[in-house]
Amino acid sequence: MTRRALPALAALAALAIAAPAVAKPGPLAEALGVPDDLSISATIRARVEGIDGQFRPSPATADSMVSLRTTLAIEYDAGPVRFGGELWDARAYGEAPTSSITTSEVNTLELVQAYAKVELGDWKKGAKGGHGLLTLGRQTMDIGSRRLVARNRFRQTTNGFTGANLEWTTHGGTRLQAFWTMPQIRRPDDLASLQDNKVKFDLETTRVQFFGAYASLPGILGGTLEGYGFRLAEQDGDNRLTRNRRLWTTGARLFARPAAGKWDHDIEGAYQFGTVRRTTSAADLTDLDVSAWFVHAEAGYSLKAKWKPHFAAMFDAASGDSGRAGHYGRFDTLYGARRFDFGPTALYGALQRANIISPGLRLEAAPDKRTDVMVAYRAQWLENPRDAFATTGVRDAKGASGRFAGHQAEARLRHWLVPDFLQAETGGAVLFKQGFLRDAPNAPKSGNSVYGYFDLTLTL
Repeated sequence: MTRRALPALAALAALAIAAPAVAKPGPLAEALGVPDDLSISATIRARVEGIDGQFRPSPATADSMVSLRTTLAIEYDAGPVRFGGELWDARAYGEAPTSSITTSEVNTLELVQAYAKVELGDWKKGAKGGHGLLTLGRQTMDIGSRRLVARNRFRQTTNGFTGANLEWTTHGGTRLQAFWTMPQIRRPDDLASLQDNKVKFDLETTRVQFFGAYASLPGILGGTLEGYGFRLAEQDGDNRLTRNRRLWTTGARLFARPAAGKWDHDIEGAYQFGTVRRTTSAADLTDLDVSAWFVHAEAGYSLKAKWKPHFAAMFDAASGDSGRAGHYGRFDTLYGARRFDFGPTALYGALQRANIISPGLRLEAAPDKRTDVMVAYRAQWLENPRDAFATTGVRDAKGASGRFAGHQAEARLRHWLVPDFLQAETGGAVLFKQGFLRDAPNAPKSGNSVYGYFDLTLTL
């Protein structure tokens, strides 16, 4: 069963005519003079980026791109029920004919959200009882650390889900969540259509279902404890070939947020099991038994200083696949985000929670209220020498090219040119290729990978 997205502009126009946010209105809402029970906001982000010394085996050695992402969100507060919608339009221009762009960069004129939110329990100020929110329809989700389920921020496009999502928060701060969804399948997905910025509405189908539960308990071991279990059930159909992923993912996280003069930590681990096929080929009918994992460990300290410096040491590891008959060991990060752990994505995005072992260091600081900076470094190894390293596509099936892949250095600077209205961001990363990324049979002879970008974001 499949369903097309609602005609985006018509749906949003209908919401706007109907009438009205509880939060402080932004420039767009003020300019339109909307009533108090309607919220309307928009963002426009223009980005220029380029990469030289490509790490992927097949795309252009050098590539550059200008991209534009526009969003428009409207929500009407009808009391215990809120109705909302959000339009995303992500386009790319000037990329190379053999560019690495995918639906992560281009998704034109898509109604990513079209929902009704039902308030449950006691939402009154000072309430002593719990309260919840039931969201029905198209929606985006951030769950826990966002490593497995996320609404994307740096990326041009975002993950979207259609279904039901129930959240409940007790008076003591414990949060519970249960959801059943059909992940939105972004279209078109062929390179020619992406490069032409063609409009083709995303779809959802019961042949791809994603559901699960999550719990968050504050005040545990000096921080917050989270636990979760997710199920992804996927099968071929509707002229779409898949790897028939039928995965269970269970995990836990313990973290304490940064605070001036204090240590903080973030420790997370997940185990994945079920079945999957090695390829999407129609001839591949072999279900492989999955056993995969990932871990993240981070310890940091915030100095009591004007610049608010925060130092952190981090370690990430995720399993790879050995190619052993009947088994599959590569971790699947599901619908997670990775920019905050592994650096820029877009035309870059070399690192991911798959076949990697990577310790690193990070320094963040805020010289003033309008500016923040970040620098980070990582070393990287393959967890399994026979599998492709992270998202590079570089592989040595014989495992003869070693495990060490090299180093990554990155930096980012953000500054509000006009507070809460116009922000500039620039940054980049260098992948210093060593060992495996130079010696593997399909490793490109293109030197180190150098990537840079510049963003201007208007928030209305």
